[in-house]
Amino acid sequence: METEKQLLDAVSNGEKTALQRLYERYADYAMAIGLRYIPERDEVRDVLQDSFVKILTSINRFDYRGEGSLKAWVTRIVCNNAINHLRAQNRFASTDALPDLPDDTDEEPDVGRLSPEVLTELIGQLPVNYRTVLNLFVFEQCPHREIARQLGIKENTSSSIFFRAKKMLAKMIVDYNTRTNETK
Repeated sequence: METEKQLLDAVSNGEKTALQRLYERYADYAMAIGLRYIPERDEVRDVLQDSFVKILTSINRFDYRGEGSLKAWVTRIVCNNAINHLRAQNRFASTDALPDLPDDTDEEPDVGRLSPEVLTELIGQLPVNYRTVLNLFVFEQCPHREIARQLGIKENTSSSIFFRAKKMLAKMIVDYNTRTNETK
């Protein structure tokens, strides 16, 4: 498989198929990233179209820093566009408007039995602000200070949302595993 450096060199040299190869290499990955933030596929497609326009038109300004840096850059653009889309849709609910979960959700879920698709689907069922903070903290490894800055919230609000999201997701996983066991 072509390395990121080879692909970027091909793009820089004006190779006709290089941009298409870049798109093909990251399209499915970008879709998976987008679906973590926005569970509606049609909306994700719109976000990805905007993301790839930005990627393909600014690729020559990308600063290569080693294998994996291109993938990280693509991830960042898709995440930012997804968050901007959610913000533009005014979908961030107030944390106070969402109910607390009961205290009986401390059970540690068996995540190992879930396929990545099921886990993505369950994450997609979280309220949008829970889903966004969870994704940024767990998958993008952003500290709460950065999440707060990106979302225009306080740092302790980000921590609180993450705690609630984690608790809600754990309950959803336990419930899913229970349902799955009952049907076997």
